[in-house]
Amino acid sequence: MAHFNPWHDVARGEDAPHVVNGIIEIPKGSKGKYELDKESGLLKLDRVLFSAVHYPAAYGFIPRTYCDDNDPLDILVLCSVDIVPMCLVEAKVIGVMQMVDGDEEDDKIIAVAAHDISVNHYNDLDDLPPHTLREMQRFFEDYKALEHKHVSVERFMGREEAYKIVEKSIALYNETFGHTTQDAPQSAGVEL
Repeated sequence: MAHFNPWHDVARGEDAPHVVNGIIEIPKGSKGKYELDKESGLLKLDRVLFSAVHYPAAYGFIPRTYCDDNDPLDILVLCSVDIVPMCLVEAKVIGVMQMVDGDEEDDKIIAVAAHDISVNHYNDLDDLPPHTLREMQRFFEDYKALEHKHVSVERFMGREEAYKIVEKSIALYNETFGHTTQDAPQSAGVEL
């Protein structure tokens, strides 16, 4: 029986790095830290957040990407509706939040749901209401405080820098897992 894993078996999107597929692990407003179990491909509850905070946007990863923290590239997706866990969403990349978690760089791509008319007119971080970025920064700097772990948001950068980070994570994935661009499916869907 074939084993299906969302990280490796779902396309990253045919228009990457501009529009990517995001696989949502955590819905906006959650206090639960859900994450993909890399071995089984199932979603697991890693922990309930220690602090009285909740995720400011839908949170997940871009399939077929890889970063220096040994995980796929993280993505925050702004949307006017709640996106349920393990939902595949086409996301238009508009920027990146660069942060350091412990001693590791931990980039978070910021995107908008491509098929949500309430947000898909945003094209870059400068288009967002200023409070949106402050809320994201505050959440990520505070959410591990009661665990005695330090996270610092270094800076926000626009879509051109975000595209470079997506491309770098694709190249690292291909290098690490032996995939080439020919291996990637051309559709936005699932490759079995």
